[in-house]
Amino acid sequence: MSKAVFYHAGCPVCVSAESGVAGALDPKKYEVEVVHLGEQKGRIPEAEAAGVKSVPALVMNGQTYHINFGASISDLK
Repeated sequence: MSKAVFYHAGCPVCVSAESGVAGALDPKKYEVEVVHLGEQKGRIPEAEAAGVKSVPALVMNGQTYHINFGASISDLK
């Protein structure tokens, strides 16, 4: 099973993407971890290291996918 990390900031765009995108991943193939960077600021460096530049973003299989635009990662610091 692969791991997918969905980073968001709790904004309406992020909440919509979480239910639409993260929720659509096959739970038999992906363990999905949801990280609210507005509440877990200590994980911002981890997100940046994974290539996250804005949220919502999904990181899976070493690839970062930016979904729509809710907030810049720099705005969350």
